[in-house]
Amino acid sequence: MKLTLYQVDAFTNKLFGGNPAAVVPLDKWIDDTLMQQIAMENNLAETVFFVPQKEDYHIRWFTPELEIDLCGHATLAASYVLYQYLGVDKPQIRFHSKSGELLVQRKGDKLELNFPARMPELITSYPDELLKGLGVANPVAVYKSRDYVVELETQKQVEQVKPDMGLLNKIDVIGIIITAPGTDCDFVSRFFAPNCGIPEDPVTGSSHSTLIPFWAEKLNKTSLHARQLSQRKGELWCEMLKGDRVTMAGQCVFYMKGEINLKEV
Repeated sequence: MKLTLYQVDAFTNKLFGGNPAAVVPLDKWIDDTLMQQIAMENNLAETVFFVPQKEDYHIRWFTPELEIDLCGHATLAASYVLYQYLGVDKPQIRFHSKSGELLVQRKGDKLELNFPARMPELITSYPDELLKGLGVANPVAVYKSRDYVVELETQKQVEQVKPDMGLLNKIDVIGIIITAPGTDCDFVSRFFAPNCGIPEDPVTGSSHSTLIPFWAEKLNKTSLHARQLSQRKGELWCEMLKGDRVTMAGQCVFYMKGEINLKEV
């Protein structure tokens, strides 16, 4: 069996920017163990697989270590492949996933994701390793949704965090978000997920399902411009919608197309 693989940089307009995703279109599902092995071999933050489901698609995402429930940049990359290389010309792509229905549509030179919102809740009890692992003594506040959210005062503080992955890896959570107001945008963030084999994720769509409602309420505005301050950096144009949904738009850049040879498996 041979599979086609595309690699796409998402949430960027520059090659080697944003977040790289491996995209593997399938005619039908293959074994879960095999998908996990392919993701481990690719060794990117996410490898995304999708299969046709009537007029829509069923989508799944794997890190090098486990399957996750939601991934924005790989969904953006999968949509880019469908539009640019697999002949899809309809205005909207609908995916079915572990996190429910996900929609993607073209918006000028960008693709816009429509995702569920995940508003975090303020918490006062959390693992000691959280702040120690981030090297943060006095955060503005700590919140929790799927991930921990640590709010800092300034963009500079977000930039200066040097996490101890050994400590963060002890926390039983998918990811850890740090965030603050931006100097040339509405808010900035970084995302760490050592439990998933991703020390620092370059650009994270799923974290913005939490960050968009958080900052929309905090800044009292529905349209937001965000930057993720990883080494590769990424940029998102966001919107808080009614009905607990958010949108985030970004660009993609094609990197390569290859062939996975599974003859020996």
